[in-house]
Amino acid sequence: MKLKEKVAIVTGAAGGIGRAIADAFSHEGAQVILADLRSEPYAPLIARQVYEQFDVTQALAWNSLTSCDMCERIDILVNNAAVTCHQALDEVVLDDWERVIGINQTGPMLGMRAVIPKMRLQGGGSIINVTSSWAHVAAPGVAAYHASKGALRMMTRNAAITYAKDRIRVNAIVPGIVRTPLTDTQPEVTASIVALTPFGLAEPEEIAAGAVFLASDDARVITGSDLVMDGGYTVA
Repeated sequence: MKLKEKVAIVTGAAGGIGRAIADAFSHEGAQVILADLRSEPYAPLIARQVYEQFDVTQALAWNSLTSCDMCERIDILVNNAAVTCHQALDEVVLDDWERVIGINQTGPMLGMRAVIPKMRLQGGGSIINVTSSWAHVAAPGVAAYHASKGALRMMTRNAAITYAKDRIRVNAIVPGIVRTPLTDTQPEVTASIVALTPFGLAEPEEIAAGAVFLASDDARVITGSDLVMDGGYTVA
């Protein structure tokens, strides 16, 4: 198993991409903490999994999580938790802007800040930030989402070069349109993006396969990279 005896934290793991990544990690032998703002996951846990209700925007919550008994070492962090709002710059409500930036941008920063000291002491680790095809190309509106995911892409590169000497690899997964609870709630938006995606709607398990690769020793020389898994959206 590619992740045997490793310990991983996956945020936004109640369902969708985060849950698929957590399940894939567990199947590969990792002990996984599934962290999400929901009080419980969408589906029952499987072997080697623990669920924590968790707010990624709270620094104290990160300190508590990374100090738990299971986190004596932390080998993998997946910053997946994210939200969006479909508002243009001249329409965006400040509370909505701050919520998107807080979860999508500040949350990953706090997560990286919390795990890097442990990864440094143990001789390395893998951080995977889930960005978006909309960190690479623009779409009308969704200003806060664009700002947050574009920032996360550059934070990934900054962390990669800053902590390379510590053998901490920091990479981004770049999904396009994926079947998740979110896409189920916005059928018109989803259909419009699928129409622009040559390979169509992706499944969460397909994105999870990329996360397993980046978390494993198969990717031991890969850092600062964007693993684009958008079905051709950004090249169409």
